[in-house]
Amino acid sequence: MHARTRALFRLTFANPVSAVYLGIVGASIVCEVLVATFGDPGFIGIWPFLLTAPASLLFTMLGVDVWGTTEVSYWYLTGGIVASALVQAFVLGALTETLLGRLRRTATR
Repeated sequence: MHARTRALFRLTFANPVSAVYLGIVGASIVCEVLVATFGDPGFIGIWPFLLTAPASLLFTMLGVDVWGTTEVSYWYLTGGIVASALVQAFVLGALTETLLGRLRRTATR
């Protein structure tokens, strides 16, 4: 089980593509928090959703279905964005490893 956890961690956080993606999402969240704290946020809050779409939009639709209203809790939305970013970082890491593995196998032939 330890090897699987290490592989999951490596694909999600240690992969360069995943790390850059998580950095961009994190920077957009920090920027949103700073702008909302010190001024009028306007449309800046849409960037974390766009960067983590389509998974974050699925979390939002699930929240609307569960609570039955169009106003979903900010904590739920933030958790959905974080979960979406982690899932998509894992998928990016797995895709990168798969493509690099195929390129390595092709180059050795």
